[in-house]
Amino acid sequence: MKHILQFATVFLLLLGCGNKNNNEPSSVEQEEKGIVVTQDQFDTNDLMINAMERRTFPKMVETSGMIDVPPENRASVTAFMGGFVKQTSLLVGDQVKKGQLLVVLENQEFLKMQQEYLEVFNQLDYLKAEFERNQTLFDEKIASQKSFLQARSNYEMAKARYQGLREQLQMLNISPNKVEQGTISSQAAIYAPISGSVTKMNVAKGSYVSPATEILEILDNEHVHLELTVFEKDILKVKKGQKIQFKIPEASAKAFDGEVYLVGTSIDDAKRTIKVHGHLEDEEDANFLPGMFVDAMIMTDTTKTWSLPEEAVIESEGNYYVLKLIEEKDGGYTFERVAVKQGGTFEGYTEIISTGLNETDQFLTKGVFDLIGG
Repeated sequence: MKHILQFATVFLLLLGCGNKNNNEPSSVEQEEKGIVVTQDQFDTNDLMINAMERRTFPKMVETSGMIDVPPENRASVTAFMGGFVKQTSLLVGDQVKKGQLLVVLENQEFLKMQQEYLEVFNQLDYLKAEFERNQTLFDEKIASQKSFLQARSNYEMAKARYQGLREQLQMLNISPNKVEQGTISSQAAIYAPISGSVTKMNVAKGSYVSPATEILEILDNEHVHLELTVFEKDILKVKKGQKIQFKIPEASAKAFDGEVYLVGTSIDDAKRTIKVHGHLEDEEDANFLPGMFVDAMIMTDTTKTWSLPEEAVIESEGNYYVLKLIEEKDGGYTFERVAVKQGGTFEGYTEIISTGLNETDQFLTKGVFDLIGG
């Protein structure tokens, strides 16, 4: 009796489970001959059927690189002579104009240089007059050649020293004319060589700056470009004028456009790569910053081939599939899952590489994922 009761309980449980499964609604009927979709399901889910179409797909060379600026738009500011920072009020990110005061340096050597210049300047008129006097006496055979040559040598040496010191003062942005008028200062100013923003600030008030020290860096972002690295195996495909599509993966999913402007002429021996310089389209609207990392594709050629919308192709377990319409009747649609080889993807369309399909075939182009998943 106990065994009979146990058998009856198991039978009722199995019967209950079977009824539960039979009562569950099925959104899509899976038949042996394919996947069947009713007209109501088709309309409710906004499904769409289309044939393949021939589209132009570019052949791409994958590369990477960064946003950079031309050399003339980057300035590393250093001092001609060392000194202590007397004045600076700049911070990283500040905008500066060409010719704007950046830093004031102070050094006793500046005073010595101006004193030497002033001494030579004051001697120059005397030495010139002495030279001209000796030249006249020599021409009249009154003075010896030795006296004449000595006077000329003294004048030429003083003139060379005067000109050298004058150039040095101008490099320190100290006016020689003011020094000639007796105005001497222990300070020298450094001005901005270009307009742009301060990207590095390596000194503070009171710090000592040597001639080899980079005081600050200025970048002009008005014109930026792409510096890409292309592997040796691909470089013969890359030519000036080819289109570039690139993304900044850390900042945006949006794709931007550019163009190959220069292709390098030497290969990096260690990495077996070559530099490619690209110009950007609409750079003023994108707010690109130097140093941004980019992933790029260079379009080296084009090919015309059959294609379907990108969402019509589904990947499952490493294989790619499309849903081909094999029958339409009684208000329903029957689809067959067909394996295909996927090519490249461009502007929302995917290349379809398959010998078993033709241009008259119809495919589900919207809602494929809902039917067969990924």
